[in-house]
Amino acid sequence: MLKKFLPNQHVKSVFDIHPDVLKQQGIKGIITDLDNTLVAWNVKDATPEIIQWFQLMKENNIKVTIISNNNEERVKIFSQPLDIPFLFRAKKPLGRAFKSAAKTMKLNKNEIVVVGDQLFTDVLGGNLCGFHTILVVPIVHSDGKLTRINRKFERRILRYMRKKGMVTWEE
Repeated sequence: MLKKFLPNQHVKSVFDIHPDVLKQQGIKGIITDLDNTLVAWNVKDATPEIIQWFQLMKENNIKVTIISNNNEERVKIFSQPLDIPFLFRAKKPLGRAFKSAAKTMKLNKNEIVVVGDQLFTDVLGGNLCGFHTILVVPIVHSDGKLTRINRKFERRILRYMRKKGMVTWEE
């Protein structure tokens, strides 16, 4: 059961995810979280660096879809100016939004990576659906109330995984 919380990869940020490496792995699509993965949870708009990252993915024919547990207004304000498909109130880790994103991108599970900053939503949801998962370090260390609670449990799980040799990176 604990393995469902274990990401396939861990990187510092989405900027460490390169299209050439993805393409070598047969990846054609990214399902990504928004808050604390692409921008800080309290930042409305995309940064110039994130805009450039999306453009790089687009130039390399890698489709990107944002799925977020946040409300429609929050996700729409970020996604629409970038012309990035999105799903809001995704209820991650439940699989419906992940499967819907894959269907919309017209890609198979083995052609998609799930990227996010949380074990209990992004990694667990992606793993339960059979996707390759990439955990990123949260952009900021402040969170909303529910996420703060999740982070406490995440730290315990990561400490246990580190102790058992399942995780080799530092927090």
